[in-house]
Formats: sequence, structure tokens, C-alpha cells
Amino acid sequence: MEADAKLSYAARGCGKQGFQNRIIGGKDSQEGEWPWQVSIKMNGDYHCGGSLITDQWVVTASHCFKLLSTPSNFTVMLGALKLSDPGPDSTTTAVRRIILNPTYEGNSRSGDIALVQLDQPVNFSHRIIPICVPDANVVFPPGHKCWVTGWGDVQVRERHKPSDILQKLEVPIISTNTCNTLYHQDSGEPKVTREIKNDMICAGFAAGQRDACQGDSGGPLACRMGESWLLAGVVSWGEGCAQKNRPGVYARVTSYQPWIHSLIPELKFTSVATKNHGPTVNNKSTINQASAGCFSLTSIIIAIVVLLLSSE
Repeated sequence: MEADAKLSYAARGCGKQGFQNRIIGGKDSQEGEWPWQVSIKMNGDYHCGGSLITDQWVVTASHCFKLLSTPSNFTVMLGALKLSDPGPDSTTTAVRRIILNPTYEGNSRSGDIALVQLDQPVNFSHRIIPICVPDANVVFPPGHKCWVTGWGDVQVRERHKPSDILQKLEVPIISTNTCNTLYHQDSGEPKVTREIKNDMICAGFAAGQRDACQGDSGGPLACRMGESWLLAGVVSWGEGCAQKNRPGVYARVTSYQPWIHSLIPELKFTSVATKNHGPTVNNKSTINQASAGCFSLTSIIIAIVVLLLSSE
């Protein structure tokens, strides 16, 4: 790829689509539609999903590594739509480090988020673009429509048969209180085993029938705000797949902003000033560029007024 082409993709910033634990009830994705989606392979076989957040870091779920966390056993494939035929624009890289959140204690618990450092930085392209990571102050309100993507199971009865084509499903955010209420319906287990905590976020349907499933673990819950996509959650757990009153539960990325920042200090987090405005990146250059734009517009207006007065 030409050097200027590489720069053009980098200049676009995070969360831009490349074109103008599982997915049940979803549909096929298109080429370049989710350019941050990665496939994490263990010993050469598809294992989990993940999200590219910089040219060398991926966010995924801690439970993807509960049995084996030796980096040399894992690779990460980027830019693929089909697992069987990823195409010439995809790339596969080795893993340098796997960092589990220190609070993680097991399935259905807090801390189900992990960072994977790639062995080498990747080049961005129309198929490989990082997703924006939300600042801790970003709120994804109940009812907000987001998308979950993955190569996981597409039929409840066909376990461990991942989809060959990346699947996508639009799901609404569900409040923590509502999600807790749903998970306690028709439940004979103690409340503590089904508690939806504040560092988790729910999305899906009370009626079931559409959901993530086995194999989608670690993948993104992506929400569009303005012109960019933000990583709201990481596919974590659920009771079965697409069951009534059992929506998908995701690790809430905003809850882990300090931890992510401590490991990737150069990462720029995205915040949303108001519900009527798009996202902005938390760095001074954004403010300076905005001020420069206002100054330029004012200068143009003054110049036009002066020109009109002088012509009278």
C-alpha cells in the first residue's frame, strides 16, 4: 500500500466503517462493515472475537483465556469477513502479551475483559480500522440501538459450529435494573448468582429469539454516536442463547477506562459532550482544530462585509 494511502486511513480516526459469545437471528455482514472485528485463534482454530482499538492492541474477554493464556498459542486475524476465505486484504499476526483484568474471577463475574497486544503494529486499510473507546463519562442509554457481531453459533441446537461469515445483529441497550428483573424471572437460583453489576451492560430482547451465542465471546457491542462507532461492551455471558428474559450481558467498557489507560497511555478516549452532538476525542488538538474552524469562518464573514461596503 502506498504511504499516503496508509496516512489517509490513519487520519480518518477510529470508529469509521470501511464502506459508505454468538449471533442467533442475525444476518451476514458486508465487506468492510466492521473493520475493527478480529478473530482470535487458538492453535490455528477460531476461538473468540475481539475489537481492534489501536494499531497494536485488541480488547476481548478474559474468559477466552481461562484454560490457556500462553501468547504463543494464539494468533489474531484482522480484516476478514469469511473464516474459510479471509481474502488478500486480511492479515494474521502473532500475540505478544495477554493481560487479563485483575478483578476477573470466573464466568458471569466482573472483570471479564482482557487486552491483547499484537506482536507487530498493523497497517490500517478499508478493512482494518480501530473502533473508538469511550471515555468513562459516556452513557449508552436504555433503548439505544447498537450492534453485536461475531462468528459464533447461529443455531441453538448446533453447538460449536461457528458461522463462516461474520454475523451482525442490532440490539437495544437494556437498563441494569430491567436486566436484573428479567434474569430473576423463572429463576430458582440465589439472586447473587444472577446479579447484573454496574460494570456490566445488557443488550437484547426480553422475548429472546435473537442474541449472541457461543463463539461470539470477546466480540464487540458497537454503538454509533454521530459519525463514529464506540465500543460499549464486550460479549461476556448469558443464560443459554436467545432465551426469553435472558438478554446478552457484556463487560461495560466505560467501567474499565482507568485500567485500559494505565496499560495504553497513548490511547485517546472518546467522549460525548451532549446527547445532540457527536463524539469528540479527549485531546487538545481537537479543541484547537474546532477553534481554528470558527476563526476562519469569522474571517470570511468580515471579509465579505468589507467587500460589500467598499463596493457601495
